[in-house]
Amino acid sequence: MNKMEFREAVRRLLSQQVSDLSLDDKIALLEQCVIEAQEGANLDESNKGKSRTDEELRVILKHAPTKENCMLLARSFRRGYGSIEQIFRWAATSGPEVEAKRPDHAFVQQIKRVAKQVGWRAT
Repeated sequence: MNKMEFREAVRRLLSQQVSDLSLDDKIALLEQCVIEAQEGANLDESNKGKSRTDEELRVILKHAPTKENCMLLARSFRRGYGSIEQIFRWAATSGPEVEAKRPDHAFVQQIKRVAKQVGWRAT
């Protein structure tokens, strides 16, 4: 199958009636399937395990913590999907919770500092 055939197959798929779903609902379902396929794929994670810069954290924390954004950011920074999710989780945790779980963890402190700089309300 070439690109043109693939595009036409997707268009045909979207034009089919699906349990009273609107076109917007079908597109949302298709987007979910694409994200699930990306999660299962072997994406380039060549930066996995390397330290993050404040600039990289700023870019991440300026996005909403959606699955779509986590996948986009993981692909963009060549990191694991879970590492992006973890940044959002640490940014959203409160002070006492961080102190109890990771009191002297430099990366968590970096996330909290950058989150405060970009205006995250959960910190």
